[in-house]
Amino acid sequence: MFKKILVAFDGSEGSRRALKRAIEMAACFDAEFHSISVEEGLPHYVATVGEFEEVKRQKDEFFQKLNEEAAELARAGGAKLITHILPGNEAETIVGFCKDGGFDLLIVGFMGHSRIFERVWGGTSQTLTRLAPCAVLVVK
Repeated sequence: MFKKILVAFDGSEGSRRALKRAIEMAACFDAEFHSISVEEGLPHYVATVGEFEEVKRQKDEFFQKLNEEAAELARAGGAKLITHILPGNEAETIVGFCKDGGFDLLIVGFMGHSRIFERVWGGTSQTLTRLAPCAVLVVK
């Protein structure tokens, strides 16, 4: 059914649930399986180049560890995961990557903000379902 699956993975609880479901689906459909992690919040203005490089290095290390963990979980679940780390705005970067990569399923996590608002749909996942060029599965 699905030949090329992309999961958005940032290490949050919601994205971990999405990763688990994505691994199951990739193994079930024997699909090509990718993850995308988006580095947001890189400084636009810095006093020195070294300041920017240090923030970038820290973010790269964080996402590299996350992606190594995700790849290991995928292997254990019977799927081969190809990881990608890109800078930019989450929704814009993920939608562009979906279009360019020809994915037919995007899997994202849902994260409520509090007990009162746990049923409110998060901004990023809602935006992705509106703009993605493929089917989107939001995992709660």
